[in-house]
Amino acid sequence: MRLPLRRVLVRGPSMAPTLSDGDIVLAIHRDPRPGDIVLVTWRARPGQLSIKRVVRRDGDGWHVRGDNRFADTAVDSRLLGAAQVHAVVLWRLWPRPGRLT
Repeated sequence: MRLPLRRVLVRGPSMAPTLSDGDIVLAIHRDPRPGDIVLVTWRARPGQLSIKRVVRRDGDGWHVRGDNRFADTAVDSRLLGAAQVHAVVLWRLWPRPGRLT
């Protein structure tokens, strides 16, 4: 059974300035739209859960990128191809609670 909500701890700088390492977010299982922040995995790294932003539909998956354009390595669709989206991140719970856009 898939739970409708999921609490996730953010690790790493790839979503800065939107999200920071140590933030806690809440994600919901729903269909993504371009611009949404999402939880994803890639076929090349099935055990790695990442938080990225949806750019566009890409074949059977989604093209996603991190918000941090200064990150040294782009571990997103530019490197790993289309991602499988598992949930949409809608709220930050900690340290600055509020809805994310």
